[in-house]
Amino acid sequence: MKIAIVSGKDEGPTKLNAFDNALSNAGIGDVNLIKVSSMLAGNAKIQELPKLKAGSMVNCVLSEVTSDNPGDEITAVVAVAIGEELGCVVETTGINKNSDEIVDEAKEMVKYMMDKREVDINELIIEYSTTTVKNIASTISAVVYLNDDIVEE
Repeated sequence: MKIAIVSGKDEGPTKLNAFDNALSNAGIGDVNLIKVSSMLAGNAKIQELPKLKAGSMVNCVLSEVTSDNPGDEITAVVAVAIGEELGCVVETTGINKNSDEIVDEAKEMVKYMMDKREVDINELIIEYSTTTVKNIASTISAVVYLNDDIVEE
């Protein structure tokens, strides 16, 4: 299994536009995202996000938060734990919470998931995006599941 871990943030004239702009900022704005639950195959390989075919159906674990309250600090986090047998992904968000606290919360949740399954963690990756809202803003972090059908040659 191959995955890419991405994040993005942006503003827009509406909440939907801000979200769409954040997806584009992360490199996943031109595909159809299918939200999936949080499991990975064992020893999943992380790679840079390749160019994806426009309009592709792309599985992902998506963390996103949008606000239209100027001054809000918004954060979206994904935590990825990879083991021999399997891996787990956690997504969480926060508004006006310290980003370090949100990251720590995500780490603890993904460690718990792996402990509950009695799987040792070989690799732990955190990806997050945070911004202060000017007008209307969105932040996203995502784990994108890659396959040959969605990657542009």
